[in-house]
Amino acid sequence: QVQLVESGGGLAQAGGSLRLSCAASGITVSIKTMDWYRQAPGKQRELVATITSAGFTNYADSVKGRFTISRDNAKNTVYLQMSSLKPEDTAIYYCHTPLRTWPYDYWGQGTQVTVSS
Repeated sequence: QVQLVESGGGLAQAGGSLRLSCAASGITVSIKTMDWYRQAPGKQRELVATITSAGFTNYADSVKGRFTISRDNAKNTVYLQMSSLKPEDTAIYYCHTPLRTWPYDYWGQGTQVTVSS
């Protein structure tokens, strides 16, 4: 059974930092594409950052230069280091991995990030 468990969310001030973690079980993150998405109140869920099995990374323009996605293969965990936080980064952040076959993807339960101005 696949589980993605996020942690590390909370309240931060604008300009501050947080590090989110996504602990995976049932899959091996080093051979998967892993993503972070976020969903702000009243908005659609959006892709924030991706890391591929080869280690290539990609970021939404809104977070480029401020967020870094990484993984620890020994811990089977993916991270999202968030710096220079802005109030508009306030959202629920979800860990995600796409699959080629059913059920086509897995999602974590989400972790709330709130940035105060």
